[in-house]
Amino acid sequence: MPDSRPNIIVFLTDDQGYGDLSCMGATDFRTPNLDRMAHDGVRFTDWYSNCPVCSPSRAALLTGRYPGNAGLRGVLRGHRQTSGLPQSATTLATMLGEAGYRSAMVGKWHLGLTKGSRPADHGFDHSFGFFAGCIDYYSHIFYYGANQPGPGINPTHDLWEDDEEVWMNGEYFTELIADKAIEYLRQMNAAGKPFFLYVPFNAPHYPMHAPQEYMDRFPDLPWDRQVMAAMISAVDDAIGKIMNEVQRLGVAGNTLTFFTSDNGPSRETRNWLDGTLDPYYGGTAGGLKGHKGSLYEGGVRMPGIMHWPDRIEGGVVLSEPCASMDIVPTVLDAAGIDSGRYEIDGTSLLGLVTENATLPERPIFWEWRGQTAVRRGKWKLVLKGVLVEHEEPIADVHLSNLEIDPGESRNLADAEPEITAELRRLAEDWLAGIEKRWVEEYGAPDEAQRREPD
Repeated sequence: MPDSRPNIIVFLTDDQGYGDLSCMGATDFRTPNLDRMAHDGVRFTDWYSNCPVCSPSRAALLTGRYPGNAGLRGVLRGHRQTSGLPQSATTLATMLGEAGYRSAMVGKWHLGLTKGSRPADHGFDHSFGFFAGCIDYYSHIFYYGANQPGPGINPTHDLWEDDEEVWMNGEYFTELIADKAIEYLRQMNAAGKPFFLYVPFNAPHYPMHAPQEYMDRFPDLPWDRQVMAAMISAVDDAIGKIMNEVQRLGVAGNTLTFFTSDNGPSRETRNWLDGTLDPYYGGTAGGLKGHKGSLYEGGVRMPGIMHWPDRIEGGVVLSEPCASMDIVPTVLDAAGIDSGRYEIDGTSLLGLVTENATLPERPIFWEWRGQTAVRRGKWKLVLKGVLVEHEEPIADVHLSNLEIDPGESRNLADAEPEITAELRRLAEDWLAGIEKRWVEEYGAPDEAQRREPD
């Protein structure tokens, strides 16, 4: 009897802002394949990453836990001696593998480079991609740190398939992702078992590289925006090719697909590639306040799309606050797997998207480099928030009503003292629990090793 459980695909982009899809409001370039996925599925207006930077947000997505509860709170370095996601943090690939799924990862891992931290050590049957935080899109070399004071970090080639180093000099990595994903799809589908394909793109993360054919689509845009549009368009084309293959294989109806980003747009000056020291504004948070590294909305509110033709009605837009840690319990629910077997902080969204069930109100928390934040219902509290793009001093305590002020332009902390005190208590109690576990269970790993920019 054929296995009726759904196939799973998770697409993740890197440093892509809330406003950098045409279905999310971009007007200077189009993303037709993702627009179609949103049109035929569910688009979330209030979808969140669980951290405003790379490694922790990926740990949350794959484990269903807050990053601190998964044992990974900082950005992992790119040298080959870097350990990462601990074995105690069970990933979705492992959970599905225990239930008979086949799984593959294609793209950027950034959850550790040492043996024991790689995709094969976390449940993936096959993997292709790189382990560090960024690579040159054509040489696939990790350069970050080579120009730092002191000994620095030597440039390191970083392209692997199933833990074997491979060399594909000159091939644009976004296009390689599409080709390899299709190859793995065919292999897994031929095995006659349901599959899980995890596709974490590194675009549009720096270095800002795009083939000329993509740059030529946007000749009238300034360079910073032109290369952003080109890189995201290449991702959209790659997703289109992958989803067309799913259709060709005859499994599109019963394939549950997610799309989101790991954090908000980068303002890092290294994006310019010419030594410019001004903040980079090629990516946009779509009118939200904040960016990568900030716990204001622009750093953590992401595009969010969910697509499952057999079970999810198309054309739905939902405003309930959801997060990447919800993907794991949603997938387990869809696959008929008891999520109670695993430690999970997220909430299944299956009833919400298939039956229009009410999602219980819950607080969602964030922490990063001294910042802490919580959202509950319409209220969002940010403690010691950080911004690049500001003129006035930043308040240590900032309360917003996101229902009427999604841009967090007005601080209501003084006007709503009871709500502010209650949310502050929630956030500080949650953080205290994270810190306690960080020391007692994870041994407080060397923070200097885990706080490198990604």
